[in-house]
Amino acid sequence: MTTRTTCAYCGVGCGILATPTGARAVEIKGDPDHPANAGRLCSKGTHLGETIGLEGRLLHPMIGQRRARWDRALALVARRFRDTIARHGPDSVAFYVSGQLLTEDYYVANKLMKGFIGSGNIDTNSRLCMSSAVAGHLRAFGEDIVPAGYDDLDAADLFVLVGSNTAWCHPVVYQRMQPARVARGAKLVVIDPRRTETCEDADLHLPIRPGSDVALMNGLLAWCRAEGLVDQAYLDGHVATPEGFWETLGEGHDLWSVAKTCDVQPADLRRFYELFAANPRTITMFSQGINQSLRGTDQVNAIINLHLATGRIGKPGAAPFSITGQPNAMGGREVGGLASTLAAHMDFAADNVARVGRFWAAPNMANKAGLKAVDMFRAIGEGRIKAVWIMGTNPAVSMPDAGRVREALAACPFVVVSDVIADTDTGRFAHVRLPAAAWGEKDGTVTNSERCISRQRPFLPLPGEARPDWWIMSEVGRRMGWRTAFAYDGPAEIFREHARLSTYQNDGARLFDLRSHAAIGNPAYEAMAPFHWGGRPFAEGRYSTPDGKARLVAVRQAPLADPLPLWPMTLNTGRYRDQWHTMTRTGLSPRLSAHRQEPLVEVHPDDAAAQALADGDIARVSTPQGDSLFRVQISPGQRPGEIFTPIHWTDRQSSGGRSGLLPRPLADPHSGQPGFKSTPARIARVAIEWRGFLLLRDAPKVLPECLWYSRITVAGGVLYELAGTGDPARIEASLPAGERIEARDDARGSLRAAILDRGRLAASLFVTRTGKLPARDWLIGQLGALQSGPAVLAGRAAGAAPDRGAILCVCFDVGTRTIAEAIVRQNLVDVADIGRALQAGTNCGSCRPALARLLSQSRETFDVAS
Repeated sequence: MTTRTTCAYCGVGCGILATPTGARAVEIKGDPDHPANAGRLCSKGTHLGETIGLEGRLLHPMIGQRRARWDRALALVARRFRDTIARHGPDSVAFYVSGQLLTEDYYVANKLMKGFIGSGNIDTNSRLCMSSAVAGHLRAFGEDIVPAGYDDLDAADLFVLVGSNTAWCHPVVYQRMQPARVARGAKLVVIDPRRTETCEDADLHLPIRPGSDVALMNGLLAWCRAEGLVDQAYLDGHVATPEGFWETLGEGHDLWSVAKTCDVQPADLRRFYELFAANPRTITMFSQGINQSLRGTDQVNAIINLHLATGRIGKPGAAPFSITGQPNAMGGREVGGLASTLAAHMDFAADNVARVGRFWAAPNMANKAGLKAVDMFRAIGEGRIKAVWIMGTNPAVSMPDAGRVREALAACPFVVVSDVIADTDTGRFAHVRLPAAAWGEKDGTVTNSERCISRQRPFLPLPGEARPDWWIMSEVGRRMGWRTAFAYDGPAEIFREHARLSTYQNDGARLFDLRSHAAIGNPAYEAMAPFHWGGRPFAEGRYSTPDGKARLVAVRQAPLADPLPLWPMTLNTGRYRDQWHTMTRTGLSPRLSAHRQEPLVEVHPDDAAAQALADGDIARVSTPQGDSLFRVQISPGQRPGEIFTPIHWTDRQSSGGRSGLLPRPLADPHSGQPGFKSTPARIARVAIEWRGFLLLRDAPKVLPECLWYSRITVAGGVLYELAGTGDPARIEASLPAGERIEARDDARGSLRAAILDRGRLAASLFVTRTGKLPARDWLIGQLGALQSGPAVLAGRAAGAAPDRGAILCVCFDVGTRTIAEAIVRQNLVDVADIGRALQAGTNCGSCRPALARLLSQSRETFDVAS
């Protein structure tokens, strides 16, 4: 039977048709009837079926390293939290939750902490990705409202993408822009310090200096005013303008000054201004590049100011659009899952606290905001928080200055972790681990970036003793003494309560209002189709403020610091196309592991030359907070003096790649969102004496002992890329038992070894000091197959298919070399030709910019076998 559900990944919120084909196997297709994606899926969604196995799952409650009964584990959690509160007060405990939770889970967590424990100390990993957008919305609109939807992309004539690698991070949204560009000639401007895949097809790329976004947007607004493009009638009727706003804006915002501050060409800046002037139907879409800044809220308000002042809001194809990173960050915002909000879009004003207290019949209402994520973990480290419950997230990897976070967790008297994975970097600090339901097992709702609420439905049974998060928290709440308040019989009952709270004593002051679903029955909840709340926000020009007017917020460009002598580089961190957060799910997929197999530091050629770095080298990236190793990729898309590393790798996957160790634990003063995009850093080459790889059918009992290893899931096993110094013989301890064959050349420093298990390949190890290593593809295909020794040691059998090159199209498993050969031999002239010949680029489309770049290169540069 096919189940309609919603994707587990980003905030696009794509609908999925899941059809089980075996005990833990499923066929995944896009839902053609879902309004978010109309059947499209990105590479991550397409390959969700590769991530639902039970490998590494936490299947039973654990107290320390011992399996425990649910009754005992729940009683211990309830007793330790109750005792801590009795001795040290409600602010001595905290919840740190996740945008991976369903709305019903979030609701129970928020109610338990803010209404019954009596503290505001519940925050979410969404604090790390979109809380500056929340703060900007609140300052401008009086409520956290995203004033746009995906339908606006169909109507827009200009797309301005600011700090968003949309082609990689939200590819379904990126592809939705393309019909407007083809049919109506809609223009695309990308504002990003890096030349990402999103820039490849743009009409204009502005590679601004990191942190100069306020100057850019203020400069555009000043230019609009000088050119008569400000909508004065809209301002007079619907917007409150602070005294001195326009006078302040006029200082230092001429085109030449802005170009200098942003470090872009004046001609390119003028072209951006002119494109904005010529296209009133403008969508400005922004994401982590704006939010993850020490001045993120001001950057958000600079964008919103521009739209308010020009009347480009509340109309088809015209709005500022915050695109969220997680599947249910929006649902968490709705229930109040951030420490800075109370519930149902209400803050901690006294009348709101009283209102929510009446609705919940709550005995211990929190009356003030709690600690935001960075401050929360600082308080844990300082001993002010003595018990913390972490749900569905991995802060020991993802938080800034993650080394300090680990120290804090190690010192905390009581740590509870609810997760689907048994061994995570954070779980290693837990006193109690509770097995939670995973995607495919969960039952509830999520809200996407455009305020569309969709059902996430189960199509797999709960494995082992795993339970839904809402059930786990409810059982703890009942054991803490609040049996009636948490006596839920299922997610439908929780959703009804959530909907009723949204409308309780809501006379229209809050746009968030789910009154149409407040009495939904269980069968209707089960069958519930996706729906949007809020209509077209602000279409009538009324906002959620006491006077009904929006606010222009005066924001100034903060001074941009010059590079420091000890830290001459600027570090930017972010996502890869086919990975997600800390890879606990995507790291299980061989297809998704193929695109970027190792954590890379991207370096401009000039900086690489200055540091004697070459492609494929190992480099150490250091900041005042810590350091980590990365594989070097020389990239002309980087600005000189700036480097980029991915956020995904953990201690479970690599000896390096730990980007979370590097950023400063500093946050935006309004939103509390950390600044991951501009950390002072330095980079240096690390000398290595040998390179190699280890291919295994089964995970090793002993991790490779060497300077550099990176774990990659492959079909039928696991691959470790290796590099090091000294004697590589230590790696042999990671080989399994079995029949061993080898070829060793000590003079050249090479070793090729294979382990056969009853004639079938169980492992192979290749090491060299001076020579080349064979391609991995053929060997991967031999795992578990009957082998002849000479072919395995050669790394390729006679007549084997040629190496495909690096995988470019993950959806259809097409390599760069295969594409290059087809371009030459079949005379392919455009991306559509490549799609017809190889299928590459015909599913999610996230590889289409890279395909276009391949086409643009001279055919003579392709090393294609004749």
